[in-house]
Amino acid sequence: MEEVNKVAKHNNEQEALNHYDSNDYITPDGYTSDIAVFTIISKKNNEKTKEPDNKELKIMLIRRASYDSEGEPNIEANKWALPGGFTDGMKRETAMQAAERELEEETGIKGIFLKHFGVYDAFGRDKRGWIISNAHYAIVPEQKLIKRKAADDADDVRLFTIGEALHLELAFDHWKIISDAVRLIERDLIETTIAKNFLPEAFTLSELQRVLLTVSDNPRITSKSVFFAKVPKLPFVEKVYDREGNLKKTERNSFRPSQLYTFNDVDIVKSIWE
Repeated sequence: MEEVNKVAKHNNEQEALNHYDSNDYITPDGYTSDIAVFTIISKKNNEKTKEPDNKELKIMLIRRASYDSEGEPNIEANKWALPGGFTDGMKRETAMQAAERELEEETGIKGIFLKHFGVYDAFGRDKRGWIISNAHYAIVPEQKLIKRKAADDADDVRLFTIGEALHLELAFDHWKIISDAVRLIERDLIETTIAKNFLPEAFTLSELQRVLLTVSDNPRITSKSVFFAKVPKLPFVEKVYDREGNLKKTERNSFRPSQLYTFNDVDIVKSIWE
């Protein structure tokens, strides 16, 4: 293809920068972070059994108040939404830093599993203008969500099952973000070791199985005999030993001692439960 010769308008980078005008382009009206906060809630079994509690995956949502923290009418008021907010431009905050801050403000905790998974930038997704949202999902252990609280522009915060959440009147495009987040955490629970964020450091096979059953009906997981035979052979799961070198066991989930396991640092290269 014949090369087209063009006459440069500027002689160097600095000259080009001096003539750059952002008004020549359509730029976003806001840059936010939203967080799908997942937890797994224990559903108590009959007291006569020592089987591990059944588990249920839930998501934390806030209900947007009628008025914001400055007393102005709130956008998408009275609708349920993911926790989140605008990045702090004065502090040159990144989307991840904003998500970490918002998560700490609305759950009272920090340093938990947090993963960025998407950018939502469709025109019209927010009535205030072209607002770009960075979506994250977080895993918060059940006991730590006791500290959850509604932020300044929210009047309620609750945990919902996924089915309940997707039938609520949700703000903005949060139905899509939640749907995408659910698909992602379901995949990650099966293909990675993030299940450890829902478990004690040393866990039984029954406890691990209960967590995976919240997102999967795969026969390799639902069948106790298959699951109990396969998991101990996986390279990233290992038995726990005490200081004397004896196998460490527990009776917390059975009347007979059960072996304790832990995840190691072996890299996962394929679906781990298949």
